[in-house]
Amino acid sequence: MQEATVSFKARAERALADPTLKLAIDRTTGTAERKRAVAMTQFPQFEAARERGKRIKDHVIANLDHYLLEFERNAIESGAKVHWASTAEEASQIVVSLCKQANAKRVTRVKSMLGEEIGLPHALDEAGIERVETDLAEHIVQLGGDRPSHIVWPSMHRTREQVSDMFKRAHRVPHQEETIEAMVASARRELRDKFLSADVSISGANFLIANTGATCTVTNEGNAELTTTPPRVHIVTAGIEKLVPSIEHAFLMLRLLVRSATGADVTQYTTFHCGPKQPGDRDGPEEFHIVLVDNGRTRMLRDAALKEMLRCIRCGACMNHCVVFRQLGGHVYGGTYPGPMGAVLTPVFDGLESSRDLPHACTMNGKCQEVCPVAIPLPTLLRGWRDRSWREGLEPTAARFGLSIHTFVASHPRLYRLGTAIAIKVMRLFSRGGLVRGMPGLGAWTKHRDFPAPARRSFMAMYKNSENKR
Repeated sequence: MQEATVSFKARAERALADPTLKLAIDRTTGTAERKRAVAMTQFPQFEAARERGKRIKDHVIANLDHYLLEFERNAIESGAKVHWASTAEEASQIVVSLCKQANAKRVTRVKSMLGEEIGLPHALDEAGIERVETDLAEHIVQLGGDRPSHIVWPSMHRTREQVSDMFKRAHRVPHQEETIEAMVASARRELRDKFLSADVSISGANFLIANTGATCTVTNEGNAELTTTPPRVHIVTAGIEKLVPSIEHAFLMLRLLVRSATGADVTQYTTFHCGPKQPGDRDGPEEFHIVLVDNGRTRMLRDAALKEMLRCIRCGACMNHCVVFRQLGGHVYGGTYPGPMGAVLTPVFDGLESSRDLPHACTMNGKCQEVCPVAIPLPTLLRGWRDRSWREGLEPTAARFGLSIHTFVASHPRLYRLGTAIAIKVMRLFSRGGLVRGMPGLGAWTKHRDFPAPARRSFMAMYKNSENKR
């Protein structure tokens, strides 16, 4: 069954019932959270850098037309060819067309969520072009025939035990020892000749440098450099919001990106690509193409309620700290981008009617905004989608009726206090050991987790009692 045809609630139910998935998520997000916390203690300038990063991105967004034209002019001067795509479909068509013009039989690809957003893997497969994912995690995703579940660790939904089984089935020379090092060596052997025999390479860009026309990629494996250098054609796909004014601004953003994403000071490889191979260069592509993609971004630019989302630098910190993501994983969100950022972006790309469950899945605890390196007010943006869903009549009739009842009760204090007192007594009848493990009306919750038993009295009753004692 296609994932898009399955409801969010059904996907969530399936994820909650999968203990292996929970183990895989905990291993990755727990490590990411701890490493980021350590990185922040060693970077006391973080808040000042975050404020500056926010100002840089806001400045670029406010002057996007200027920086786009500056970037295009400088990229062309460096020898690159710049293409513009309004939609995801147009972007994929441009890339496939360039591959066909190069008579490409094999294409190597560096991990890029923009590529996933525009449906590039599927488009290349449909065109009959061999697609080789070179990022280790994306290699795992490709072997598994599934989709990325995280924007930094695409295969985080797989345990190392599952990966071991996949490699043994798919690799020509599989590993003999059950160690991570042996599995990595197996993947290296499998991919090495494909790096060197590809006709076209495709990468994304973490940043676009306006005053030089260069693109910047950030990786930890070196696969981006090995992917983009040997083939005769290199194609970059990037969202138009990836711009920064200069390389100095890029380095400031890199300090925020890397610490927030992986908890490191710098990545192993930070590479700037500027045009094709020039006379005297020892290596590099003969052709260098940049596909600049809109796909709803200018629509967000015009919408004051969504414009701040264009600051996002795709670090993944929001999902690493999200209590919902850490219970369900990324595939539950159904779109390209999971977690809090995905709950904001998916309604932009797929329409609110088909994705209204995502903003409602948020607990509004605010942790995502707290850790965001460019201070995006994600809870506020999610509340905006909730408000819009209500105004457009997309909420189910039962939900609207239930909220109307709640509004009536909450606006009558005596009735509200009476209802609260009755609810507390009823819930405590079903509690054992301080938890409600089964109760009519709470089945969807207690099926996969326990519900904390309420206190014997409501907060207001305890507050009133303390006031009387003064």
